[in-house]
Amino acid sequence: MIPHVRRWLARLLIAGGAAVLLWVAANQLLTMSYRRHYEAALESMRSVPATKAGETGPASLASGEPIGTLEIARVGLSGVVLEGDEDSVLDRAIGHLPDTPLPWHTGNSALAAHRDALFRPLKGIRLGDILRLRTPHGDFEYLVREILIVKPDALWVLDPTPVSMLTLISCWPFNYIGHAPERFIVRAERTETATKNTKTISHEEHEDH
Repeated sequence: MIPHVRRWLARLLIAGGAAVLLWVAANQLLTMSYRRHYEAALESMRSVPATKAGETGPASLASGEPIGTLEIARVGLSGVVLEGDEDSVLDRAIGHLPDTPLPWHTGNSALAAHRDALFRPLKGIRLGDILRLRTPHGDFEYLVREILIVKPDALWVLDPTPVSMLTLISCWPFNYIGHAPERFIVRAERTETATKNTKTISHEEHEDH
């Protein structure tokens, strides 16, 4: 290769790498800004009794409305949960799939987020990990019961459940470039209804998938 062409190619690669780093940094700053905004809104909502004794919260919310904050301390995952699964939601937060019940209602509540953003820490999730969801209508704790890898059309993971569940959905593999071919699923049961009899599918078994 001609020396000056090689130099220009090297400069282009360096410039491209710098542009990617700047984009990642800007995206992280924007996500942090959104998080501070929604956390303040949630704290304001929590300070005012949203429901009367014996009542639950609303059955539905408008897209983009804050639901709560999700935390999985052992893997360092923490993020704001908003209503909706549109790109405008998933680009800055964890999204609640609107066709599933809200967490303060009984059933299978599904949350989704990008694997290269808020849900990346899920690659370290284990059976038995604790998920904590704080909302204006109650604080809920869940125990991880299943870790699965499924095809994108495996919609059965959203099926209703007789007990309160939290289903987390992200793309898999985590290090895949482009549209990932499969989905990483974490299913957790609310601890107030959990039992010691657990159907478990280990994460390690899926590492060889």
